[in-house]
Amino acid sequence: MNRRRFLETAAASAFAPQLPAPAPTRRLNFVFILIDDLGWRDVGFNGSRFYETPNIDRLAARGMRFTNAYAACPVCSPTRASIMTGKYPARLGLTNFLPGRHQLPFSKLVPPVSKQYLPLEEVTIAEELKTLGYATAAIGKWHLGGARYYPERQGFDLNVGGTDSGSPTSHFYPQWAGNPPISAQPGSYLADVLTDAAQDFIHKNSGSPFFLYLAHYGVHLPIEAKPEMARHYQGTADPKNPQHNPVYAAMVQSIDESVGRVARTIEDEKLTGNTVFIFTSDNGGLASAEYKGQTATSNAPLKAGKGFLYEGGIREPMFVVWPGVTAPGSVSEFPVISTDFYRTIAQMAGITKLKGDPRDGVSLVPTLRRNFAPARDAIFWHYPHYSNQGGRPGAAIRLGDWKLLRWYEDNATELYNLRADPGEQKNLADTQAAKARGLDGLLDDWLHALKPEMPVPNPAYDPEQETEGLAPAIQEQLKSGELPTPPKAP
Repeated sequence: MNRRRFLETAAASAFAPQLPAPAPTRRLNFVFILIDDLGWRDVGFNGSRFYETPNIDRLAARGMRFTNAYAACPVCSPTRASIMTGKYPARLGLTNFLPGRHQLPFSKLVPPVSKQYLPLEEVTIAEELKTLGYATAAIGKWHLGGARYYPERQGFDLNVGGTDSGSPTSHFYPQWAGNPPISAQPGSYLADVLTDAAQDFIHKNSGSPFFLYLAHYGVHLPIEAKPEMARHYQGTADPKNPQHNPVYAAMVQSIDESVGRVARTIEDEKLTGNTVFIFTSDNGGLASAEYKGQTATSNAPLKAGKGFLYEGGIREPMFVVWPGVTAPGSVSEFPVISTDFYRTIAQMAGITKLKGDPRDGVSLVPTLRRNFAPARDAIFWHYPHYSNQGGRPGAAIRLGDWKLLRWYEDNATELYNLRADPGEQKNLADTQAAKARGLDGLLDDWLHALKPEMPVPNPAYDPEQETEGLAPAIQEQLKSGELPTPPKAP
């Protein structure tokens, strides 16, 4: 090009209209809502016809619901650890709620002692997001160790009410004073106070990316609700409906109102387009133990509840809202588990090199984008403990539609086809012996690879006294050989 042509081209370029530089892409915000002891059927979108969850249902309709979503354990602390780390509880050595129940002196096995904290060496999803400059808050239940292991030592800028406690003294203030350590106006309801804190965090951090972990203490014991709400359900409770506890229904409503308030706060701050919502629970609904003469809830048609490796103890309500990505009203039937949240959130946030090691989870991003199956073959459980609700030590594997359970007391196995039999009523271990052997072998391989702590024989075993220490209602169920299986749903 000659000099004149060069100057003409340069002059033309100088006066040509300039395209604006592309605006920097704003990072996603994450609102992770974890409800304590909420059962799979405790929400409208999974079929409850007694509990009222309009806010939860509306939010779920904006994203993808997961019909086969699981907690990594049938009790709380291990599942919470799996969410934070992307690792199975068996790998962490944290396999029971903390501090764990007292060992029954005459049981057939002596369970191992679960680790009493989430080690500081573990990189949590909050710490992962901090590498990108995220503001982080843990509001509500923590239950992963004493003061040295509180949220502020695990990547969270703000901790509101998170301690080593697994349940509040009460859901009303000042009755809960000190547990959790939050002050409030007399008569305040705990779910409302935690929601206030969540809203305040969103307002203060609306200009930067944030990760809000809102872990409600409800609907865990004690079963307490606002009296006016409970009265609303007393008039519609039907004893023929396995879900008929009006106080528990009112607790669920308070959680639902919390979800609605948080969603509206995101809208008020004009953050709807770049805020991801994740909603789930930490174990199954409390369906097998009585509180003040009443069971809390029913997981029917699923079998049993919290504390059991049956579906009622580990299958959870779950949805993800990713604006502009997940198709509203979409549904995934692929089995997913709480170890998957770490990799999923990290990939959504754009993290390409992980600081942590969430080796037991897979990213659900392909599922959320195109409803592709997660990149795994099977999911596993190892629960080497006797639960407060009557559950026995065992392990389980789910591969496709098939689920096998192994009980550590006698190595007996049960096999179910969950598509045909979600209530686990027909044990196919004998009639589908080849399938049972195959799954049992995969379970063996997994246990051999992780080498978790196992229960050992109890020299003081006495079958006549083995239920000593359990609640009378559970003793009766176990002695009669009946599992606390709820009646069929209407």
